[in-house]
Amino acid sequence: MRIAIAGAGPAGLYAGILSRRARPDIEIDILEQNPRDATFGFGVVFSDEALGFLRADDPETADLIEPHMMRWSDIHVVHRGERIVIDGVGFAGIGRLELLQLLQNRAAALGLHPRYETRLDDPATLDADLIIAADGLNSVIRGADPAAFGETLTHQNNRFVWYGCDRNFDALTQSFIDTPAGRMNAHHYSYAKGRGTFIIEMTAEVFAATGFADMAEPDYRATCEAYFADTLQGARLIPNNSVWRRFPNLSCSRWHAGNRVLVGDALHTAHFSIGSGTRLALEDVIALVRALRDSDWTVDAALPAYQQARQPILEKLTAAARRSSDWYEAYDRHMDLAPWPFALSYIRRAGRLSPDRLRGLAPRFTAALEQRGIPLEAA
Repeated sequence: MRIAIAGAGPAGLYAGILSRRARPDIEIDILEQNPRDATFGFGVVFSDEALGFLRADDPETADLIEPHMMRWSDIHVVHRGERIVIDGVGFAGIGRLELLQLLQNRAAALGLHPRYETRLDDPATLDADLIIAADGLNSVIRGADPAAFGETLTHQNNRFVWYGCDRNFDALTQSFIDTPAGRMNAHHYSYAKGRGTFIIEMTAEVFAATGFADMAEPDYRATCEAYFADTLQGARLIPNNSVWRRFPNLSCSRWHAGNRVLVGDALHTAHFSIGSGTRLALEDVIALVRALRDSDWTVDAALPAYQQARQPILEKLTAAARRSSDWYEAYDRHMDLAPWPFALSYIRRAGRLSPDRLRGLAPRFTAALEQRGIPLEAA
């Protein structure tokens, strides 16, 4: 059997790793258009819940990456200069490049060596029994015939830019500020000692007021550093393809067509505010390889089984991500709330935390709300 994998990011490498472990005799070809170690972004975040799922399905990968992670047990929300701690919400961060290199090493140990700087212009040229599209949002596999996969692609209105920075943060933090151009927010967290991710977001109206669309990157970076000076505390923003974007909402009604199958961002997106993109991609791969194994590697049977088993689980998570991104689309209006009600609105934004579940998850935060006479149902 021959498998071709488009993309040597985490999802593509992981697809190769799990397939080779399950069937050592399979021929696996991984193609990547970028050079080795070329990656955009800085840190990757996993919730404790996500790490638990990964450990249950693949303890070897969990053992591989967890020692390299920075951990926090709280979320901090900063609004009107007040820092509110939401306890009990655990996260771990790792550098995107470090994660990629760990998976590269694991793949190499299994005899898998991706072909870098190899562009796939026409999927029809691939001679394989199974083609796994792990080539991201701009997937060549899906893009060659989007109708076959039932592609739907829309964009949020907010603008965001992804930076790194040279400082530590005590927790995964959401900072909301007022500026001369309007209200802005930053999602920031550490992924390694002395290194953090710093994502700046604003509404379309505020983006227009800043004039950033007409500025070169160094100029709007300097302006953002000035706006977020209190948050950065002297740290520098570090660019890496740091251009202003609108978040893409991608979904596909059909996950496979012929011998082609989609995983990760080639199949779906999940807003960065829930930090689940990489987690979802790895779980897609786990589900795909499980379906292949259970179908005795019969592609025609495995691909529908993959979608049938995985889609209901994925839809719950992506629906929560959509609700979270919709909350951010109106974050400037939410900022009319006082800090404590605002923090409650923030933590319940995805619709997955009932008052009782929130009490169990974050007892100190909920006790502080109730002491202030703020009902948990208010959000």
